[in-house]
Amino acid sequence: MGIERKFVQDGLTKARINEYFTKQLERAGYGGMVINRTPMGTQITLFAEKPGMVIGKGGKTIHRLTNDMSYVYNIDNPQIDVQEIKVPELNAQMMANRLANALERGWYFRKAGYNMLRRIMDSGALGCEIVLSGKFTGPRSKVSKMVEGYIKHAGKPAEELVDTGFATAVKKLGTIGCRVRIVQPGTELPGKFYMLKDEKPAAPETPEAKAKEGIKEVLEKTPEKPGMKNIRQVGSVWEHTHDDLDWHPMSVPHPAVTAVPVTEVTEEEPAAAVEAESTVEAKTAVEAEPSMETVDKPVQSPDIELPEGEQTRINDGLEEHKHEGYDYWHPSSRTHKTKGDEN
Repeated sequence: MGIERKFVQDGLTKARINEYFTKQLERAGYGGMVINRTPMGTQITLFAEKPGMVIGKGGKTIHRLTNDMSYVYNIDNPQIDVQEIKVPELNAQMMANRLANALERGWYFRKAGYNMLRRIMDSGALGCEIVLSGKFTGPRSKVSKMVEGYIKHAGKPAEELVDTGFATAVKKLGTIGCRVRIVQPGTELPGKFYMLKDEKPAAPETPEAKAKEGIKEVLEKTPEKPGMKNIRQVGSVWEHTHDDLDWHPMSVPHPAVTAVPVTEVTEEEPAAAVEAESTVEAKTAVEAEPSMETVDKPVQSPDIELPEGEQTRINDGLEEHKHEGYDYWHPSSRTHKTKGDEN
């Protein structure tokens, strides 16, 4: 047998096997087959909506199908595998069978076709084409085509990317052919391109922008101090406000607040508590007064002559004194006028 005759014979055998499975597994929801020849034998994979009906009780049905493949169609060591179809709306052969059954039950051809097309596209298919040909309503046959989405009609993509199914509906006026072609979701179609966004070049960084970014990073990393409510920048000076103070520069030192211990007063010892409180107030008043040191002898300075009976003290780190003629506290470094200077 020539190589051409062998290819024709293999194609004819495959068509006869597909027709056989379509009739035998119609109730099981037959959805097509795939035949692969291996050194161990011939692997036949069947796709069905109800795999349990293909296998049968105790494997009786699938055993009968295997024997028919071996003895009727002369398949070498056939091994049949069954896989379930999870989404029947995306299987072209199953949709063609359902469309043919709907036409045999009396559905109007256009209503049945568009209803099936809508169900297929709602399942996520990229494209679908349904072609009905035959005698619909009159003595003359005609062709009705319904298309939605993207469909390839020629070339290698039409053979590899498009799933095709065919079924025949037998009516009183004659037979109606139902052909369904589906492009599965997620299929990479040839010639598809993507538009790239035009990215603008980044603006050059200036010293001012870097300084602002550095200040923002420092503020984000610095934990918020308790009692601090807000921070703002006025010109080149950073100010903040907190507690009972209004906006002021952050560099200004804040006076330290000395906490005064609180003594609890009980009913049994009210007098002792009051006495302790008065003692604390007295100590606080003494500490608040500026420290004073009285010197009997005047402080001798090489440039300034001071009168006798001088009193000196240190107030907030500044040496002050008072004496006859200047009966008020004033800094010791002040220049004293003499009678000669007054003239």
